[in-house]
Amino acid sequence: MPNPGAPKAGRPHLLRDNQQWVLDWLIKETGRTYHFQPDGRGSLPRSVRSHAMISKHLGQAARRMETLADVEAAAGHSTTALELYFKAANEYVHAQHVVFENNDEKRFLYAGVRRCYDQVAARAPYRLEHVDVPWEGTLVSGNLHLCPGVDRAPLLFYIPGCDVSKENWPHPLYNQPHQRGLHVFSFDGPGQAESNLRGIRLTPDNYERAASAALDYLLTRPDIDGENVVLHATSFGSFWGFRFAAHDPRIKAMTAPAASIADKYFLMTEESPRWKQLFGYLTQSVSEEELDVVVSQMTLDGCIDKVRCPVLIAVGEYDPRGPLDEIYRMFDQLRSPAELWVFADQHHMPSIGGEAPGWASGLSSAMCDWLRDRLDGKPMSRAGQVVYVDGPGGPNNPKLPFKRRWFE
Repeated sequence: MPNPGAPKAGRPHLLRDNQQWVLDWLIKETGRTYHFQPDGRGSLPRSVRSHAMISKHLGQAARRMETLADVEAAAGHSTTALELYFKAANEYVHAQHVVFENNDEKRFLYAGVRRCYDQVAARAPYRLEHVDVPWEGTLVSGNLHLCPGVDRAPLLFYIPGCDVSKENWPHPLYNQPHQRGLHVFSFDGPGQAESNLRGIRLTPDNYERAASAALDYLLTRPDIDGENVVLHATSFGSFWGFRFAAHDPRIKAMTAPAASIADKYFLMTEESPRWKQLFGYLTQSVSEEELDVVVSQMTLDGCIDKVRCPVLIAVGEYDPRGPLDEIYRMFDQLRSPAELWVFADQHHMPSIGGEAPGWASGLSSAMCDWLRDRLDGKPMSRAGQVVYVDGPGGPNNPKLPFKRRWFE
C-alpha cells in the first residue's frame, strides 16, 4: 500500500501505481506515452526510458524546434517559421501534459505552448484569435480560427481529448473546416491544458456548462452564424461533447471520432494506469476513494438520449477503452438520427488508411464533410446503422455492410 504519510503532489496515491514499472517499460520500448497497440515506434525520443523523463526530453525537443523557428523567422521565411512554431507548440503541449502537478516545470513548459502559438497566430493566413471567456468566477479559453474571405459563416466547435489541447487542431496551413466554409473554435475546457493551469477542477458535469458559456460569447459575434453551429469532439472529448450537445440545443450536428463514450471503468481499470493517474490530477481528488466517486459519476447514461441533433460516431473494433458491446449500448440509447462507423481491427485511433501517424487528418476530413452535408440539409442515408469499415474505399464506400460483428 502507498505510504499515506508521504502524499504525492498534484494527485493521490493509487493502487495502480504499483504497475508503474510496466508502464515505464512500455514507454521505453514503444516510444509512446499511451495507445501502445499500433505497429512501429511512436514519437518519443529514444532517450526517454520512463514516464518521468518525458517532460524533460520532449521539452528539450520543443526548445530545439522553437530555435529552428526563430532562425527561419529571422531569415524572413514566415511560412516555414509558422510550421515550425506549430510543431514546437504541440511538442510543448505533450511535454507539459505528463506533469500531473501545477509546479514550476509545468508552468515553464506551458509558457512554451503559448509563446510558440502566439507566433503561429501572428503568421497564420487568416485571423486567429485567443479568446478568454468569463465562467463561474474564472476564465475558460479557446482559439478562434476565422474563415478567410467571408463576412459570416457557420461555426465548428472543436473539443480535443484529455491528452491534447486546443492548439493541436486545426493546422493553420491545412485547415479542413475552412476548406468547407466554416469558422473553427478550439476549446480548452475543464480538464484541458489552459484550464488545468488555472486550477479549474474537473467535475462530472462542469465541462458542458463551460462550453455553453463559450458558445454564449461566440454567438454575440456578427461573423458567426448562430443558427449553424456544429460540434467535432474527439477521443475523451467525445464524452464531454455528448454532455454538451445534450445540455445545449444550439448544436445542429455532431461528430465523435475515437469516441470514449463507454463506462469509465474500462479506461480507469483495464487500460494503462496513467489514465487514472491523470484523472487524479484533473479532478484534484485528495484520495483514490474520492476519485472513484467522481469518476463513477462521469457517465452518459440518462444523458445521451437527450441529444437531439444528428450524430456520427467512429470507433476502432478493438479499442481497449471502449469494448464494442459497451459502444453499442450507448449508441442504442441515442434518440436522434445517428450512424456509427466501426473500423475493423483498429484500436483507439481509427483511420481511413489504417492506424499510422497522421491518423486524424483522413478521418477528420471525412467528418468535416459529414458535418458540411448536415449544414447543407442533405439527408442521412444511414441513420440508425452500424457501418463495418473493412477493405478499400473508406467509410463512404456504398458496398460496405451494415453489421455489428465481423462474423455476421
